[in-house]
Amino acid sequence: MKSPQQHKLAVWAITPNGARLADRLADSLKEVTVYISQNLTHTRSSHVLFERLSVTLAEKFRQYTGHIFIMSTGIVVRVLAPLVQNKIKDPAVVVVDDLGKHAISLLSGHIGGANELARDIAHIVEAEPVITTATDINALPAIDVIAVENGLVIENPGAIKSVNMALLNKKRITVHDPANLLGEILDSEKYEALFNRMHDFQEFLQQFEIHNNSCVYIDDRIVELPSHVLILRPPSLVAGIGCNRGTDRREIGKLLGQVLKTNRLSLSSLTCLASIDVKNDEAGLIETSRQLELPLVFFKREELNQVRGIQNPSQIVEHHVGVRSVCEAAAILASRSGTLIVPKNSTKNVTVAIARTASLSLE
Repeated sequence: MKSPQQHKLAVWAITPNGARLADRLADSLKEVTVYISQNLTHTRSSHVLFERLSVTLAEKFRQYTGHIFIMSTGIVVRVLAPLVQNKIKDPAVVVVDDLGKHAISLLSGHIGGANELARDIAHIVEAEPVITTATDINALPAIDVIAVENGLVIENPGAIKSVNMALLNKKRITVHDPANLLGEILDSEKYEALFNRMHDFQEFLQQFEIHNNSCVYIDDRIVELPSHVLILRPPSLVAGIGCNRGTDRREIGKLLGQVLKTNRLSLSSLTCLASIDVKNDEAGLIETSRQLELPLVFFKREELNQVRGIQNPSQIVEHHVGVRSVCEAAAILASRSGTLIVPKNSTKNVTVAIARTASLSLE
């Protein structure tokens, strides 16, 4: 699971009017870099000049959470075409015309925030915001927005369309939500007629088989589901890891992946890696954390030795490191006294255990 990205914006302009509008936006919005065509004569020292829009954009596209293009939509579509991936990964894109009359949400309107950004831009330059996403213009909730706003990872973005289309057609959505993560939202007066929440998985499957309706599955456990069922992963799992000095990241990552796969747990629900503080300079652990884009936390011997619920204490580890357990104790601590759901698994150099956070119990 990725950590939240800092909100940064790039504004692109190729005309004198566009440059002036870019400066107005930069003066009003936070964390903005203005890119100006080198063919323009009047520029600020803070401007970044570019020779070819397509070349510079290709280099910078993934470095920002949002892009504002002050130019024609046709130009923007052409330069974006080779860069677009999907609605989960793509940054927000808003297009503003040269006179600042319209602010068009073009790409990643929901998850990326382009709809909101278009409204903000319209307010600043007194333009008309142009929003075309169907749920917005029909004043209906978008399941992808609800998911992201509540810290859920969308595992199969292709299924978003099925759920949002059902909402547009006023069909009730069945939701498997055993941890009650969206309870207050979906049970609210605003949404209660649109969603049918279920805690029991078998009941959820039965409901699906009977009605074959659109469904949302919110759980860290991997189960076989039809492709159109939207799978949302909660931030519920922690991996405790112990390793010998100098263990390669590939061995660490391989065992971690095997443990998750064997126990049918989603990597998307993993929130952090945890170990003992004497390993805080262990290259293999640090590289594994970086590769998975997960935080790495460490605990002192005293903290680890106070943990209850250890299933596999080790005399050898206690003799060499001074603790009865590293991976199991670290997992429980990092999960804030959650439940150890996968006890210690080991190879020659690595141990891995998985705990589920107490606040997100799925039992």
